[in-house]
Amino acid sequence: MITIIDHGRVRELRLNRPPANALTSELFSELCQQVDSAPSQNISALVLSGAPGMFSAGLDIPHLLQLDRPQIATLWKQLYAGFGSLACSRIPICAAITGHAPAGGAVLGVFCDWRIAADGPFKIGLSEVQVGLPLPPVILRALRRLLGAHKAERLAVTGALMTPQEAALIGLVDEVVPPEQVVGRAIAWADAILALPQGAMSYTRRQSRADLVGLFEPDLTSEIEEMREAWWKAETQTTLKSVAERLTKKQS
Repeated sequence: MITIIDHGRVRELRLNRPPANALTSELFSELCQQVDSAPSQNISALVLSGAPGMFSAGLDIPHLLQLDRPQIATLWKQLYAGFGSLACSRIPICAAITGHAPAGGAVLGVFCDWRIAADGPFKIGLSEVQVGLPLPPVILRALRRLLGAHKAERLAVTGALMTPQEAALIGLVDEVVPPEQVVGRAIAWADAILALPQGAMSYTRRQSRADLVGLFEPDLTSEIEEMREAWWKAETQTTLKSVAERLTKKQS
């Protein structure tokens, strides 16, 4: 579900779960493994990319609605582990947002070092509440770190989706470039980081991201349990099933 492409010391992890790179427990598990193992394989930076026009559509709702309670519990554990791997990575990560990135797709970028989005008619945003899910607290805290409290509240509470240009104006993404240049620009960003004196850069990066890493240092078991139980609430299930029906009709 992840294609590995090496560009010298920079490794591209390309989400490869057609048609929408929707997120599952298995994809999060593979993402954790790839991010955590990269430094031991002489990789010095990562680029997380997707398919042209579709970075990731977020959680695979139609698939996940078929799972039982133990499987959904596993999903939330893997989701937190995946975001934690990105946040706590020992090497820099650039999100090459190649197209649409709603909900979990946008969240992947929040935990990376830098975010480059494709210009065009794409939508990006933390739209969890629109599909009936509360935004996990650890994600909200990371969003506050990135955008500030007021902007984070506005985006999280409304679940607003926006264009890449609008996302850049508020800091949800750092750069917007033509679609065909997204991955190349992300690799160039990584190469520029690696051209810096590595001892000084790595130390300063650790200090700068200590608050983000710190979000995953407490025991988050109770928070994960809250999210698991929220999944099974009647309103959430009704909304999710409605979303799944729309997605199924769109694909047929």
